[in-house]
Amino acid sequence: MLLAQANAGELIRHKIPNTDFPVALAIEIPANSTLVNFSGAVPAIIHADQDKNTVAAYGDTQAQTVNVLQGIETSLKRLGLGMADVVKMQVYLVGDPAKQGKMDFAGFMKGYTGFFGTAQQPLLPTRSVFQVAGLANPGYLVEIEVTAVRP
Repeated sequence: MLLAQANAGELIRHKIPNTDFPVALAIEIPANSTLVNFSGAVPAIIHADQDKNTVAAYGDTQAQTVNVLQGIETSLKRLGLGMADVVKMQVYLVGDPAKQGKMDFAGFMKGYTGFFGTAQQPLLPTRSVFQVAGLANPGYLVEIEVTAVRP
């Protein structure tokens, strides 16, 4: 059965059938919930000795993903929410110069799976991942925007 069971007024998260891929197929949001949309988040500098307009200042895709998700987690906490409240995620990845200009989806997934689908935080959002030509800073490889639900 695709439908996940929930009490009245609770989110219903549908799993993707026949896979353990850490993304929800769909999420039903009850009418009494509040959607909280977050602007796109980009990485903070992790190597201050590097030029702030280079990938070297922010790290590879995995490092940037972890950095961005830590920032999102902090923003969620400021509003009394957590990663378990995230229901939708849009991810923008720039082609990595070290990967012949292709997005590093494997690196992204290594960072992402530290926050979603874990024993501590098993709840999964719906998600889309796009390769884009560029972001606001040439050193950024990752930008993530999320929508959370406040019950």
